[in-house]
Amino acid sequence: MLVLLEHIFLGIVQGLTEFLPISSTGHLVLFRKLFGMQEVGLLFDTMLHFGTLIAVVIVFWPQIRHIVLHPFSRLTKLLVVGTIPTASIGLLFEDYFEEISRTGITIGWEFLATGAILWAVESMRRGERKFDDIRYTDALIIGTLQGAAILPAISRSGLTIAGALMRGIDRADAARFSFLISLPAILGACVLQSAKLAAAPLDTALLIPMLVGTMCAGLAGYIAIRWMLKIVSTGSMKGFAVYVWVLGALILALQFFGW
Repeated sequence: MLVLLEHIFLGIVQGLTEFLPISSTGHLVLFRKLFGMQEVGLLFDTMLHFGTLIAVVIVFWPQIRHIVLHPFSRLTKLLVVGTIPTASIGLLFEDYFEEISRTGITIGWEFLATGAILWAVESMRRGERKFDDIRYTDALIIGTLQGAAILPAISRSGLTIAGALMRGIDRADAARFSFLISLPAILGACVLQSAKLAAAPLDTALLIPMLVGTMCAGLAGYIAIRWMLKIVSTGSMKGFAVYVWVLGALILALQFFGW
């Protein structure tokens, strides 16, 4: 029962924090250290990503259907351009950043940096460029920022939304493009991790907890995307900035006292 609850908890955390601008990896690293949890394992990590991938597909099915039916459309090309720097950074620095994630030594500072980015972008003048006005240069810059979010407590969604807003894109469309550009990144992570699973041992006793955790990740991800689209369109991300500032400061204090 405890194992099932742990997988449900991790699934909900992954789903919510993947799309809220507060960093999923940073929270998973933090909770593992706080509660003495083991690494979730490659299979469950892949399934969690798959759950969040399904959430994106459900919310943005009309756009994804358009991409499938028109593989050479402008939207497809924008996503390809944005994915190139993300994939390049991930492949080149994967081992280095995996070690940082494992130790969690930098997550306090990274949470503080995420908060600073969110607060700064909310203090800027609102952009007016619509989704159809997004340029390939915009996609390249936003994709590069998405790659930079390989650092464990730098929020992917926060950085990409901030990048889109700094490029003068309308708030609602900035959020939409941020979530759409996450699709190839999450899909790529699933494919790469799946390729490594052939040599990984399978614990059949964990299959049910992992499936339940995956469903929780998908449901929580769906809720988080819908909520974020509304917040970015009509509200402010400064509340998230304050949250990660408090979290970062607490982590640094705990590390100072030998945590």
